[in-house]
Amino acid sequence: MRSILIMAMFTASLAFAADGYEEVRELSLDTEGVDTLSIDAGSGSLNVVGISGSDVITVTATIQVGTGNEDKARKKIESDMNLGLEKDGDTAILKAYFDHRMFGWGETPAIQLEVRMPDGLHLEIDDGSGSLEVSNVHGDVMLDDGSGSITMSNVGGTVEIDDGSGSITVSNVGGDISINDGSGSIKVRGVAGSVTVDDGSGGIDVSDVDEDLIIVDDGSGGLDFSNIRGRIEKES
Repeated sequence: MRSILIMAMFTASLAFAADGYEEVRELSLDTEGVDTLSIDAGSGSLNVVGISGSDVITVTATIQVGTGNEDKARKKIESDMNLGLEKDGDTAILKAYFDHRMFGWGETPAIQLEVRMPDGLHLEIDDGSGSLEVSNVHGDVMLDDGSGSITMSNVGGTVEIDDGSGSITVSNVGGDISINDGSGSIKVRGVAGSVTVDDGSGGIDVSDVDEDLIIVDDGSGGLDFSNIRGRIEKES
């Protein structure tokens, strides 16, 4: 059956930030028939919060371009930015990034995202760079992240993280956790399932796990664990 795309409604407001041009856009999408939110984000922070009883996804996107020339900034946004929220079958898709190209000195753009979603949806994120926070999501969470700190709390399902660099902190998870990390510290607390870690460098600190702790590779950095109720396996 052919997929049906439904575009979100949005509003915009303009302002000049102290270090360049800033524009704020608001997007929203009804989630009837949706079970997953998929986010494709580039440079900029991302904060996702699950809301109990909600049936709509809302997004506040703060677009920042490091130039005080309004016309130049708006042309850059017009030609290079991808920002949209739409429904494709049972998936809501949020895109928020600038096309890859060489920008002028001090003009590198970013999109800071504040996302509110129904807490029962699954969440998939492909993120470029910038800090990332996820909280109160009752579904599964899958994250592919380039760089920047990651904080997750109160996730009801499984968590899968594939991260390039930056610290990772995860707490209160109802399913299994799998972390494949390049560099940066890892801290895990309160997991109802098992924890699997494959780490390049950085300390690993895991506690309060109901099932198993499996360390595929701990690279370089210390390993601390406590209160693991299942087996502890270190493969290398």
